[in-house]
Amino acid sequence: MENSSLEQVLQDAKLHRQVNSLIVAHLRDNNLYQAASVVASATMTSLNDEAPPNKLLELVAKGLAVEKDEMLRGVPSSAFDLGTSIPSGYGSIPAPRTAAVDFGAVQETKGSSKSFPKHETRHLSEHKNIARCARFSPDGKFVATGSSDTSIKLFEVAKIKQMMLPDARDGPVRPVIRTFYDHLQPINDLDFHPQNTVLISGSKDNTIKFFDFSKMTAKRAFRVIQDTHNVRSVSFHPSGDFLLAGTDHPIPHLYDINTFQCYLSANAPEIDVNGAINQVRYSATGGMYVTASKDGTIRLWDGVTANCVRSIAGAHGTAEATSANFTKDQRFVLSSGKDSTVKLWEVGTGKLVKQYLGATHTQLRCQAVFNDTEEFVLSIDEPTNEIVIWDALTAEKVAKWPSNHIGAFRWLEHSPTEAAYVTCGTDRSIRFWKESL
Repeated sequence: MENSSLEQVLQDAKLHRQVNSLIVAHLRDNNLYQAASVVASATMTSLNDEAPPNKLLELVAKGLAVEKDEMLRGVPSSAFDLGTSIPSGYGSIPAPRTAAVDFGAVQETKGSSKSFPKHETRHLSEHKNIARCARFSPDGKFVATGSSDTSIKLFEVAKIKQMMLPDARDGPVRPVIRTFYDHLQPINDLDFHPQNTVLISGSKDNTIKFFDFSKMTAKRAFRVIQDTHNVRSVSFHPSGDFLLAGTDHPIPHLYDINTFQCYLSANAPEIDVNGAINQVRYSATGGMYVTASKDGTIRLWDGVTANCVRSIAGAHGTAEATSANFTKDQRFVLSSGKDSTVKLWEVGTGKLVKQYLGATHTQLRCQAVFNDTEEFVLSIDEPTNEIVIWDALTAEKVAKWPSNHIGAFRWLEHSPTEAAYVTCGTDRSIRFWKESL
């Protein structure tokens, strides 16, 4: 009995040392040297212990997600009911196909570009007006699209693939599994809850609406956030407890989804009247978020304090910055703008690392995205109506494919888990693309 008690004490002591080491590394890596030194001295921890970047944030985010999941599977005390009948396995993320590209270890890479695999495409469905946006669920099992006709369509990816088989024996397959109608104005953006079957939408009608897609008959939202501005972009925190809204207001609106209370940064930078946010996205752990604004600035925000920690002014000259996304390791941000450039920025310094040139986009709210392995960057060429693909590491253009839309397409979204993406067109149509086998 004494041995087991001693063993428990030793295990607890080891765990405390690991936690202290992570706290010191987190403070040090976020340039809080004085705080790191105080904690290191008080806990007798080395100030120079090596830890992977953002390891503490990653563990906290995972712990919060597990805690939330356990609570929901028991008796939730939360005021926010995230619905029932959750499909088995929803939210479980498959292992990545390859390790993420390390943009921080770049040597001379010319002549070493990879070939982007051939893809096949299929027309999925049509809205009654322009298809404006799309989003995959974190597990890649669903994709949703939003339209100027105010509707949202939800597709099951497995059914899309079944529909694309040349010898589908069971007759026509309908990949649209839900259609939601509850907005009064066009849909601007969508996001999926990280663990539960909840889809949110941001709209020009100044609302964020919550849809439970586990319920087959539900057509309308079960919760609504009424914002004060046109909601241009939405992003869930990885814990699922908070969401960000990028609006016509220049400061991101942070909402607690249990109370629907809205928080604004207390130390926001001075932003001129043209600072409306085109896109807001959380990093993988929620430790940071990024905004791309109409004033051409990319801004990085602390995910805990909501302070703006870096502004990259004129990131796209005097043109609008239209999209911004973190790499999986949160060390870089990929942005696009109406100056017809796609750029990769280092988060720690704000330095421009790479430019992806050769695609013209000056009119629409164009997206630039990584493929699921971050080996390639995809964007839109408006005049030729083509999908442009670069090798992410060499920044060399490796492919240019007709979009098969009639007229310019306005949104491109890649699956987070496999070689597949969707495009949304001004021709009202949705197309699905997947690697040819």
